[in-house]
Amino acid sequence: MSIFFSPTPKLAVSLDGPVATIAIDNTAKRNAFDLDMWKALPPIMEALDRCEQARVVILRGSGSNPFTSGADIAEFETARVDATSGRIYEAHNEAAFWAVARCSKPVIAMIRSFCLGGGFRLALSCDLRVAADNAVFGIPAARLGVGYPAGAMRIVTAAVGVPAAKDLFFTARRIDAREAQRLGVLQRMVSDSELDATVLALAQDIAQNAPLTIKAAKAAIDAAAGVAGPDADPVALADACFDSADAAEGRRAFLEKRVPVFTGR
Repeated sequence: MSIFFSPTPKLAVSLDGPVATIAIDNTAKRNAFDLDMWKALPPIMEALDRCEQARVVILRGSGSNPFTSGADIAEFETARVDATSGRIYEAHNEAAFWAVARCSKPVIAMIRSFCLGGGFRLALSCDLRVAADNAVFGIPAARLGVGYPAGAMRIVTAAVGVPAAKDLFFTARRIDAREAQRLGVLQRMVSDSELDATVLALAQDIAQNAPLTIKAAKAAIDAAAGVAGPDADPVALADACFDSADAAEGRRAFLEKRVPVFTGR
């Protein structure tokens, strides 16, 4: 396992074979995100996007810690105190969410315990979400009096749909993992003891598949959902798949009845 660069010790980045992991580590505050952590996510995601070895990214709480309890509310007295500072803070939030959402590689949120506020929106920025059955979700903005711009809301509505997004925001209520799965927030729900192994197995399964196909599929799905990046070109990415060495390898492996070995080229 190798350690990847991170602008903050509260986000530890490592690479084990094709699986990269970002571990949220702010234990003293239940893994709440401070402003430096929000600022750190875009360069981390850009570095992982450029890393040829990394094929899948796992975003999780460190060890047995919660995923994240959301933004560090203590900072609001100085960093989010009025409309001007609120817009600046939210711009950093939104940049972090979009950096995760627009990573060309699949990002899996591994969720245990708290997944609240900005942390919930961060999880919804990921492509897939797997949670322990003890996970708790909620967006308490209406109880804090803060507002969110349309950009961040696009990510939420793309993940859960308009009615569910309104329910979660209007009521500010917390939901358990079972309701989150019913709403389509979760793709898997397992016991806490099974969570680490389940997510790692999912990441490894994805990493064995053709990277160019996954990149093209993600771009096309995100375009259909209205959350694709401005430079995304699903047609060109799909064309690149057909012209790739991986496509030839996939055909050969099928005919030879063996597991294909994809290189991403």
